Amino acid sequence: MFPARVTERRRWALIAGAAASACALLAGCSGSTGSASASSDSINYALPANFTPNWILPIGTAAHLNTNNGSIAAALWEPLVAYDGSKGTVAWNKEASLATAADFAKDGKSVDVTLGNRHWSDGKPVTSRDVEFWFNVIKANKAQWANYNEGKAPDNWTSFKTVDATHFTITFDRAYNSQWMLANELSLIKPLPQHAWDKTSASAAVSDADKTPAGAKQVWTFLNTAAKNISGYATDPLWKVVDGPYTVKSFATSGKVVLAANKKYDGGEKANIATVNLLPFTTTDAEKNALRAKTVDYGYINAGDLDQKDSFTNNGYAVKPWTGWAITYMPYNFNNPTMGPVFKQLYARQAVQMSIDQTSLSKVIFNGTAVNGYGPIPQAQKSEFVSQVQKDNPYPFSTEKAKALLTAHGWSEQGGVMVCTQPGSSAAQCGAGVTKGTKFEMQVLSQSGSPVTDNMMSAVQSSLSKTGIKFSIKTAPVNSVLSQTPQCTANQSICKWQLSFFGTAGSWYFNAFPTGDSLFQTKGGSNFGNYSNPDVDKLITASTTSTSNDAVQQYSEALAKDLPVIWLPEPDYQISVVKNGLGGFSQDSLANFHPAQWKWTGK
Repeated sequence: MFPARVTERRRWALIAGAAASACALLAGCSGSTGSASASSDSINYALPANFTPNWILPIGTAAHLNTNNGSIAAALWEPLVAYDGSKGTVAWNKEASLATAADFAKDGKSVDVTLGNRHWSDGKPVTSRDVEFWFNVIKANKAQWANYNEGKAPDNWTSFKTVDATHFTITFDRAYNSQWMLANELSLIKPLPQHAWDKTSASAAVSDADKTPAGAKQVWTFLNTAAKNISGYATDPLWKVVDGPYTVKSFATSGKVVLAANKKYDGGEKANIATVNLLPFTTTDAEKNALRAKTVDYGYINAGDLDQKDSFTNNGYAVKPWTGWAITYMPYNFNNPTMGPVFKQLYARQAVQMSIDQTSLSKVIFNGTAVNGYGPIPQAQKSEFVSQVQKDNPYPFSTEKAKALLTAHGWSEQGGVMVCTQPGSSAAQCGAGVTKGTKFEMQVLSQSGSPVTDNMMSAVQSSLSKTGIKFSIKTAPVNSVLSQTPQCTANQSICKWQLSFFGTAGSWYFNAFPTGDSLFQTKGGSNFGNYSNPDVDKLITASTTSTSNDAVQQYSEALAKDLPVIWLPEPDYQISVVKNGLGGFSQDSLANFHPAQWKWTGK
């Protein structure tokens, strides 16, 4: 579940239970049409409010890469390497993968991959040619691929060599950390049915069109054009050829999706439930009413509804928080012509961070369903990536110390707001580029329509004021926030924004290896605030190429100290409400759902 602008490695995710729809304020909005509660052969799963699936092609584009689309596609076409948290810990889920082995060369410059004995639903075998087909199409159309990040896959894959039908080798441009390559790069590969999809039009015969860049571009156009016809998903022969545990039975433009078990599936994660109904809702209240009416088996509530937990547990449900492998933060615009020079001063960012009472925000705003975050590595789950410095929080909350830090650097409080009275570059002055009389006044453009977000922004505003920092709040729909706070240079008119916040429902969800190449590397694809630190760039590069985790821990420590953004609490992905007797799965911290794992246990 994401805002629309997604162009790199992972994505922004919108949290189902926290999202508040503007539709709730309008007359005539309603929930999904109800139906009888699921039997042992079916299940009703609640999709996030006002966020409906709209893409079937297992190649994401910027407007269509979201967790709903990705989870549905993975149920139809299994990835080469399924790297997820569906078993309780983030790891390679071989049962849901087409590859059975990935053997990296000793020099770290290539990998030999073995495919299992698998078949498409039309009986044709899944082969190395299907992987090569994906490789060729992506290579020729990388700029349109949502997962593309310059210098990474497919740029760093120099060759694809087929050994035989079930073995192939990918060669890299240099040695890489095999854990990163497996979790973040090879996991992106989605073998496609070359024998059915390798054509340039509906009337064209299947060929080797992908073998040339021009042909691969035509194939891309054909597949993406077909994927825009949502009403044809259940009938178009293209989408009938699958290798995953499910097929599409129906796919409505309104958002309701019905998946049926693939009877020809021969993988390791066979569907336990014959029919999966994915139900759309216009508001979270409508979804909550459906839970109370028992027409939903797997749904969610807002964090603010936890005081009503007993009403659900007494009605035959279990309430299960779904934690995410993610971070939440507020980017500075370091190129803003007015406040950019202030933001570039580390002491100023330290004062801001020390004015954020994360513990109170987690407890009060999120009702205890958020985890404090002090750096670039997710902290909701234990991992070998987070540094001790990040864990320990280098800048504990203290508005008194924050104010003292500013006064020690040439700022004086005037009318309740800190003003630079000692310009200059010495230790006791405001810093390079900060002119005399500059007021420490910041404005954030924040998501509208969410009471949780509004409450958090108000709390942040209050605590910053105690430090002498004026914090004004402007709101807009989340897509407008994304479009109005782009990467920019100081002389551009679009660079007037100072702080951006995509809402308490907007978090950055990582691949399994939490690298920072998109977020905090100079000119990274999602480095919205134009943060740049050459030393951090080196650590990010080292984290993807080193054979140990020392580099990623050093990166964790460096950014916990250097504060490229304002770190904020990370909310749970969702507060799930699950009908008693539905089990067989762990909630994936990478924010995907896995319907093949669901089963009625009767317990």
